[in-house]
Amino acid sequence: MSDDKFDAIVVGAGVAGCVAAYVMANAGLNVLVIERGNFAGSKNMTGGRLYAHSLEKIMPGFAQQAPIERKVTHEKISFLTDDSAVTIDYQAEQHSSPMQQSYTVLRSKFDQWLMSQAEAAGAQFIAGILVDELVIKEGRVIGVKAGEDIIEASVTILAEGVNALLSQSIGKGLDSSPGNLAIGVKELIELPQQQLEDRFNLVNGEGTAWLFAGSPSNGLTGGGYLYTNQNSISLGIVCSLGEIEKSNKTVPQMLEDFKNHPTIRPLIQGGKLLEYSAHMVAEGA
Repeated sequence: MSDDKFDAIVVGAGVAGCVAAYVMANAGLNVLVIERGNFAGSKNMTGGRLYAHSLEKIMPGFAQQAPIERKVTHEKISFLTDDSAVTIDYQAEQHSSPMQQSYTVLRSKFDQWLMSQAEAAGAQFIAGILVDELVIKEGRVIGVKAGEDIIEASVTILAEGVNALLSQSIGKGLDSSPGNLAIGVKELIELPQQQLEDRFNLVNGEGTAWLFAGSPSNGLTGGGYLYTNQNSISLGIVCSLGEIEKSNKTVPQMLEDFKNHPTIRPLIQGGKLLEYSAHMVAEGA
């Protein structure tokens, strides 16, 4: 057992875990963050859009320092059949308040920056460590066990994401039945910055957020998305886990067909695949 007792332990160094650690460390608490990935954000996946309203309250002006990709100024929604599309387009250069803005981000960069802010505030961070179980005494969680080590804290915060095994071990967490979950798959496709901006009619750090309904998820609950980064595109689909059994396509095939749709194909033509990822997504309970 560790001789140190922390005020708080945070399990998981995603956005929620990093921000929780930052707030508590700023308040003078002795905080430890434990992440099973090799660094904050190393295993985190998101479509790629961050709405500023919550983080702006905690870190005013964060976007001036954070490694954001682009500010979203172009919004599109398309309804797709297998070979056609109807699109609604909205564009605004400026929102009146930073609270109303949103940004495209890459989690492997952004989460590391968030964790660095928590560390600068005084939080301690250890990566590459799997928390095996919660330590419970007299009906109360008093810490965590990782391998042979037991680390105690007055408070334990579980920010472990949708696969909330620790939360479920004490009867908490999300309902993990298929109807409450979706599967998301995503490709990060590199394009030269000038070519990307020409294709999406962007200048000066502007970004596009584009949502798709219909054929991307094979007509099932879900859809597709496209977000522009500095010199790459985040392209993916989400499909309800409870409805996949009704599909005559696999999820990888849905994504491949989406990439080859007449609306999408010209936008990613000549791009280089940098990353492929998949993750469970909470849809509500």
